[in-house]
Amino acid sequence: MPTPPLTGAELDSALAGLPGWSVRDGSLTATFTADRTAVPGLYAAVAAAEDDANHHAAIRILYGTVSFALNTHDAGGAITGKDTALATRITALAAQHGASPAR
Repeated sequence: MPTPPLTGAELDSALAGLPGWSVRDGSLTATFTADRTAVPGLYAAVAAAEDDANHHAAIRILYGTVSFALNTHDAGGAITGKDTALATRITALAAQHGASPAR
């Protein structure tokens, strides 16, 4: 059974607890900045969390920035609770690796 998309109110509530995250082009997105030497460790930690969740982000790495875009394919590309849960985990991992939301 596909995961249901979040309602607007559910998404707004989730975004209130996800600093640096927003909706762009139909995906839940954020960019974090970190010392370039921390980026490989952050990427590895996020990859492990994605595998644990069986849910994966589109990730872009450029110098000291790591950008994430999340949506749920089995929900027609909508944003679901899977996305907000992984965004929460990514935010925690970013903090553990000294990364902060880009301004």
